[in-house]
Amino acid sequence: MNKPINQALSECLFFTVKKLDRIMDKIAEEAFKPTGLSPTYGFIILAVNENPGIGQKELADLLHTAPSTIARFVDKLENKNLLRSEHSGRSALTYLTDNGAEMVEQVNKAWDNLHKLYGAILGENESDALSLHIGQIGDQLKR
Repeated sequence: MNKPINQALSECLFFTVKKLDRIMDKIAEEAFKPTGLSPTYGFIILAVNENPGIGQKELADLLHTAPSTIARFVDKLENKNLLRSEHSGRSALTYLTDNGAEMVEQVNKAWDNLHKLYGAILGENESDALSLHIGQIGDQLKR
């Protein structure tokens, strides 16, 4: 490497994405604080609400998360009485409990607040365009 480390890091996609990830984590945690849930738990609740009986593999694919991580998160949400799983053969189908269904509106508000927080900084059009562009880059790199 023939560049100063600061320059090399600022030109490295890996490090710039990690920096953005840490910053977005803090913003998301703040937005979701009123729910008492982490953002990922909130997104799981929204996904299960929209897809009752979703399998954990499908949930992992939807959220771009390892199946073992989703299984751990679902277990924790079951312990909080927000989700329940029904086992069908080798697969587990995931549903909201009544308590989980009651959380949906609050989680939706937190998600809207998250968008408002970073939209206020970046501008709504810029944040929407950036999200789409980053998603496209992720799809390209995944191939």
